[in-house]
Amino acid sequence: MRRKILPYNPRLKGLAKALRKNMTFSEVLLWNELKQKKMKGYDFDRQRPIDNYIVDFYCKDLMLAIEIDGISHDFEDVLVKDEIRQQKLEKMGVRFLRFDDHEVRKDMPNVLRTIELWIEEQEQKR
Repeated sequence: MRRKILPYNPRLKGLAKALRKNMTFSEVLLWNELKQKKMKGYDFDRQRPIDNYIVDFYCKDLMLAIEIDGISHDFEDVLVKDEIRQQKLEKMGVRFLRFDDHEVRKDMPNVLRTIELWIEEQEQKR
């Protein structure tokens, strides 16, 4: 199956690099479980620019974005922006899994199992 190439704003490359250097604790924890194709053999990128946005983690083969919502996502204006951003990227074919920061820090086995089950569902559809 051929990968779909998604456009990105090249001006976001510097910001994405800075975000990779300053990941939150939850992002570091999840990255340690996703990097080096540890998640069912799939390659994930961290802080990946897509269109005019940056997603926390992205797998090109699955067109899957994984987002970790921290405390800043508790504010209504951020929630609205997140929803608009997600809808725009979903129109491009990107699918999303979202986890709460607390959930990643305190219940990693459940987070990983949720990702695994999602991937298994997608593999069965092929």
